[in-house]
Amino acid sequence: MILKLSKKISFIISLLFAVLIDVLIPNSDLQPATDKPYFRYFLFILGGVYVVFFIISFINKKVSKKIEGIGPLLAGAVLLLNIINIVCSKYSLLPVLFFPSLDRVFAVFINDRELLIKCVISSGKLLIIGFAIGAIIGFTTGICVGFNKKIAYWVNPLTKVIGPIPATSWSPLVLSLFSTSYQAAIFMIALAVWFPITVMTSNGIQNVQQTYFEVADTLGANKFYKIFKVGIPAALPSVFLGVFYATTGSFITLVTAEMFGCKSGIGWYLNWQKSMMLYANVYAGLILLAVLCNLIITLLFRIKDRLLEWQKGVIKW
Repeated sequence: MILKLSKKISFIISLLFAVLIDVLIPNSDLQPATDKPYFRYFLFILGGVYVVFFIISFINKKVSKKIEGIGPLLAGAVLLLNIINIVCSKYSLLPVLFFPSLDRVFAVFINDRELLIKCVISSGKLLIIGFAIGAIIGFTTGICVGFNKKIAYWVNPLTKVIGPIPATSWSPLVLSLFSTSYQAAIFMIALAVWFPITVMTSNGIQNVQQTYFEVADTLGANKFYKIFKVGIPAALPSVFLGVFYATTGSFITLVTAEMFGCKSGIGWYLNWQKSMMLYANVYAGLILLAVLCNLIITLLFRIKDRLLEWQKGVIKW
């Protein structure tokens, strides 16, 4: 009981320590001042949300178990932020230009909120279009390769040659082939998504036990039934694995592609702020990118666990 309670309150202790450090030790004069202590506000918001769940945990076992598991992890995260705050904000032990105070970093989310929202919407639109095109083509290619040996004979060498090459490496050629940089960015994202989904889908289908198809033949199933009712459902674990790989690859390609002529998006924002030497804005953009990527992958895992309940917990995120 004491051990469980200590896990729950570890985050609160770490948070209070971080707040005390931020209040008692003044920021270095080398760091440009902000109008408000944004990092402290962030700690207050984080602590307020946690306290609500902490209270609920005493009447809900599911929440209690979740708090026990995540409490020490959050405590470690706050401790890391506290160390960064001391090194960068309080004593400026690192170059101020490249390592701004946490107050300046969190201030970006308030001062540049409208621009950041526009960038997220622009990047989201670009990512959805490129991902959808790549996923549809990759899934279709994977099915054809998995079920047809003649198609596999001609397509497999292509995937082995083109697939391992990073999609961003094609940027000089792609930018000359497409009329706009936006179209080029969509192509590169689609290419980054196409390869892992194609490979994992075809491998998943080829690894389906032959007895499944034999039973379907015995019951009089036609070719389309064996494809859509036997092969694809059995290969779904591999398909989802390909989707996860494609998601991370698409984010990497997205950021790079937006640096080549795009006039909006998170990648454009990072490149612009870096050229202006505003590294607080760069770090804020990276944090936003990490949060968005994490949310999308978490959503994909929720969908996977819902569709493949028998595989729930095999691959965790």
